[in-house]
Amino acid sequence: MPAPDDRFRYDAYAVDPAAGVVRCRYSTRTHTFTEQFSFGSGGAWDAPEVSAAARLLFLLAGVSYYKTSAAPVIDLGHHGTTLRERDFLADYYRAGLGEFAYRNGLDLDRLVVTGPDAGADVVDYTPVPGRPLIPFGGGIDSIVTVDAVVREHPDASLFVVHPPAGRFAAIEDAAATTSLPVRRVVRALDPQVQRSAALGFLNGHVPVTAIVTAAALVAATLDGRDAVVLSNEWSASVPTLVSDQRSVNHQWSKGEAFERRFGELVSHVLGPQVAVFSYLRPRTELWVAERFATLTAFHHTFRSCNRAFHQDPSQRLERWCGVCDKCCFIDLVLAPYMERAELAAIFAGSEPLENPANEARYHTLVGLGPDERPFECVGDVDECRVAVVLAADRPDRAQSALLQKLRTAVVNVDPSAATVSASTMLEPRGPHRIPERYAPPDLLVRAR
Repeated sequence: MPAPDDRFRYDAYAVDPAAGVVRCRYSTRTHTFTEQFSFGSGGAWDAPEVSAAARLLFLLAGVSYYKTSAAPVIDLGHHGTTLRERDFLADYYRAGLGEFAYRNGLDLDRLVVTGPDAGADVVDYTPVPGRPLIPFGGGIDSIVTVDAVVREHPDASLFVVHPPAGRFAAIEDAAATTSLPVRRVVRALDPQVQRSAALGFLNGHVPVTAIVTAAALVAATLDGRDAVVLSNEWSASVPTLVSDQRSVNHQWSKGEAFERRFGELVSHVLGPQVAVFSYLRPRTELWVAERFATLTAFHHTFRSCNRAFHQDPSQRLERWCGVCDKCCFIDLVLAPYMERAELAAIFAGSEPLENPANEARYHTLVGLGPDERPFECVGDVDECRVAVVLAADRPDRAQSALLQKLRTAVVNVDPSAATVSASTMLEPRGPHRIPERYAPPDLLVRAR
């Protein structure tokens, strides 16, 4: 492992209204990195709220380059920040890079964020209420959010990120089904990070959802929108594993802790009229799946298999692979609510629950295997166990050999999985930050 540089530096960022671009530059002792976000034409580029949002994007996007050296000091250079912002950044790097640190055997607890103090300069951003921007990934979560939010707020728009190499068909097909306008951003990573091994860089998972959220905030201010509406459910906050009494969560930037801290920071920078929140925060994956099962227009345009999102278009798979953790989980969580024949058609003959070779993956998802939960965006163990029982008890799944075998194994270890009512798994749970103007009726009743 290479010796870390002493510090990672935030050099500069620039907003280029003519090109519709935000550029961010960072450096270590040996390398300089530039990342570019291209938002396209249109929007209020001269507005102070856009500059303020671009600064937050600059602060969050640095994580992709910090990981190349994992320096003990993050130096913000001449960029003034408040104590609140530096505290946020320290937590963001430590928790957001938890998986990266775990896999690389690093301890980020003593990481220091340093830079000049600046006063809290709040921008009086006053957008028109009821004009949400919805980051959209083409999976069941964002589809359910879009369907629910647009019913009450038809002046919504999707937000989609893609690399310079081209758009993702797995997102575009589902986005087209919504018939909503799309604000796009082309995110161009510094090409050096694609050569991490050759250049001797450390490598690993970064909290990419946080960067997408910050980019969406820039897009929202450009278009005068009052909310960035995410689609991260309750179980995204559940740690993937606990190591040495330290929680490690692959989905940390999709979890409640990040959403709350970033949302509070946005309020302090842009004022209270703009909200950043997840519409699905108090929902289980089973609740999402039940809702998605009714949205038949999307059943053959959505795709969540990670092999559809390779940076290199030539490596992208144009169908469900049927064997990865994500494929296995999506099939499992939908199986209680969708016909067996329909899921077989969606997976085009490669339905994971009908493939005996996936048994080990399913044992891991339900917490019965020798391995920890996968570092993947999947539901927690309890959700998966209840999904197994609910799916196996469907009449059209009586002959699904793998599913019936899983049900027996789950109930032998956890009899409660067979007695939990389906309605219990559909009830709201945990805190949320959904403002009243966007909250669905059942959450408003619950709040009262």
